[in-house]
Amino acid sequence: MLLIDGHLDLAMNALEWNRDLTRPLAEVRQREAGRSDKVDRGRGVCTLPEMRRGKIGLCIATQIARYVAPDNPLPGWYSPEIAWAMTQGQLAWYHSMERRGEMVQITDRTTLARHVALWQNSPASDAQPAAKNTAPIGYILSLEGADSIVDLSYLERAYASGLRALGPAHYGAGRYSPGTGASGGLSPAGRDLVGEMQQLGITLDVTHLTDEAFWEALDLYEGPVWASHNNCRSLVPHQRQFSDEQLKELIRRDAVIGAAFDAWMMVPGWVRGKTTPADTGVKIETIVDHLDHICQLAGSSRHCAIGSDLDGGYGTEQTALDLDSIADLSRLPEILTRRGYSDADIAGIMHGNWIRKFSEALPAS
Repeated sequence: MLLIDGHLDLAMNALEWNRDLTRPLAEVRQREAGRSDKVDRGRGVCTLPEMRRGKIGLCIATQIARYVAPDNPLPGWYSPEIAWAMTQGQLAWYHSMERRGEMVQITDRTTLARHVALWQNSPASDAQPAAKNTAPIGYILSLEGADSIVDLSYLERAYASGLRALGPAHYGAGRYSPGTGASGGLSPAGRDLVGEMQQLGITLDVTHLTDEAFWEALDLYEGPVWASHNNCRSLVPHQRQFSDEQLKELIRRDAVIGAAFDAWMMVPGWVRGKTTPADTGVKIETIVDHLDHICQLAGSSRHCAIGSDLDGGYGTEQTALDLDSIADLSRLPEILTRRGYSDADIAGIMHGNWIRKFSEALPAS
């Protein structure tokens, strides 16, 4: 079954981790053996061949580059212009993948329909063995954290390059909005940004927004909304997750919420850098608890999807015990069936709900 992943930091992994995502996963891990500059060296789970093996034929793929002021302890870039240049390097990597036939950018409903048909109906997705599947992986371009938008004229340039979704915040302080671990609402520039997003037709991704910024952004923005990678605060108490009140508002706005597979977001009490998957017993099936919770709030599975965030700065040291590759997400239909989900519900969670939302959010042509 086709799986659509609502959040993958592919270009970040390629440029900042120096991972050749066109190569087999074992080779990528081997090239990182013995290195310790990043906590997840040798533990990555995502490559393009593994995505094909798991029939993950379409994703929301990010650009990401944080600006940090002199008093900001987080890692990042020292000017918005440097951050912009980093996102343009990431865009160049996506374009190079397109030239190789590895990926294809989805910018409108026409290219969306064509690509979904390729993966759902062609031999490349069904009859061919996974190892021989060479169909390109589609990507919808999203910006995670708006710091690299130097001014609003840059947002127009980004849209012209295919940007179709934007989350104003990431971690900590931000030029447009504070994010995870911070507090407060949108900055004046952030309010202008949200207005310009609506004018251009760029979808609002509310992931990582502070509670204050979440409500403010939704008050200002009247277009399509999604949460690319978010779980439930009632199950994992932390500001990074959404409260039931927030989830109900997203349901009211007909948003889609992508379930994130970062283990600390799946189970409570995780201490990053100390807790291990074995300590908690977290498995792929654990995510169904979050899906179930949203379904109970909504009365249906219409708003649930996958936004794995795999290799989003972590690897198998912080994934489910039974997840060694992103291809293991293909086990979800079996798990969901066992948990009582209907075939229609499963198809919606795996791809249908994202397709519906993309068809609403993307321009006609």
